[in-house]
Amino acid sequence: MSAMILHSTTSDEDLLRLVSTGDESAFTALYRRRQGAIYRFALHMSGSESVAEDVTQEVFIALMRNGDRYDPLKGSLSAYLYGIARNHVLRHLERERSLVPITERADEEESFTNGAFIVEGDPLGDLTRNEMIETVRQSVLALPAHYREAVVLCDLHEMSYEEAAAALDCAVGTVRSRLHRARALLVEKLRATRQADPASNGKSLTRCIA
Repeated sequence: MSAMILHSTTSDEDLLRLVSTGDESAFTALYRRRQGAIYRFALHMSGSESVAEDVTQEVFIALMRNGDRYDPLKGSLSAYLYGIARNHVLRHLERERSLVPITERADEEESFTNGAFIVEGDPLGDLTRNEMIETVRQSVLALPAHYREAVVLCDLHEMSYEEAAAALDCAVGTVRSRLHRARALLVEKLRATRQADPASNGKSLTRCIA
């Protein structure tokens, strides 16, 4: 029986222990198991396939070099990988942000920080499924990063508050409050889309961004 078949039932944490002994097949198994999710996270956070590809490579290079830094007492290995990915994504976004004029940045941030939002009803309407998906993705990308990552982890990747908190290195309460605020901002953005399309009716927000 091949090593890859044997590794298919091995936990992430046990695979990492094997990786630390130089077991290349264990690393390959771990990469195949987790790279898709890490890529999707980076893509949802950045909106860029090239950034997502770079981040995915950077995450697993970091894991290979510094896997001994993982502390199972702080959360799952999956959450640890998301945390590494998050840090690399934010660095990429900061480099891109430095190229954006300050006035343009201020306008973008103001649109998400002014006013109180009330989450009620459903603003998505009769857009086709593809249009809904694209609209929600663009709205997620427009969120400030600390709100975006909460939505991506909890709504798109269906992580628990505890897992997301481990990935983001923050308190569970912080995840809850950021997610609540992020959803409110998304609803406001999507309500504007509904107003632009008077024929619209309701769809589920989480179904559209999943």
